[in-house]
Amino acid sequence: MTDQQIVERLRIVPDYPIKGIMFFDVTTLFKDAACFEELVNRICELYRDKGITKVAGIESRGFITGAAVAARLGAGFVPIRKPGKLPARTVSEKYSKEYGTDTIEIHADAITPDDVVLIHDDILATGGTAGAAIRLVKGFGPKEVYCNFLIDITDCPRTTPLPEDVRIESLLHLAEK
Repeated sequence: MTDQQIVERLRIVPDYPIKGIMFFDVTTLFKDAACFEELVNRICELYRDKGITKVAGIESRGFITGAAVAARLGAGFVPIRKPGKLPARTVSEKYSKEYGTDTIEIHADAITPDDVVLIHDDILATGGTAGAAIRLVKGFGPKEVYCNFLIDITDCPRTTPLPEDVRIESLLHLAEK
């Protein structure tokens, strides 16, 4: 499947969740079995030889491909969630996004210094969520941290600088306009 065939399956919803935001709805990529498998295969190919021991998926769409990638790589899966969703003791990180502020949490025992972690989410836009997830994961002191996205919205201004010591890769690079 080509990049163009994947993009053709992507739904873009204007003015969601607020006016002025172009929402890239990746659920249309997941409902197509061949497309979903292609995405998982591409991510696994990027990280197959990196020694990934944990995939940390960001709520909620990062759970979908993140869990499939973790299973395929033989790694554990760690959810990064919104506040109040995890049952045990958590560590949290606040961040800014295009339309407000938010917080994400991870279980306090989710990652060890022996882990090599792949953080995964669907979209890289302003970098707020990604930056918070990277800070959260790096706080555990793992051996290595990688970060992956299905789509990088290239013309969205990065309001949060992302650390240079974390390799960040996206499968597709698309403009919002």
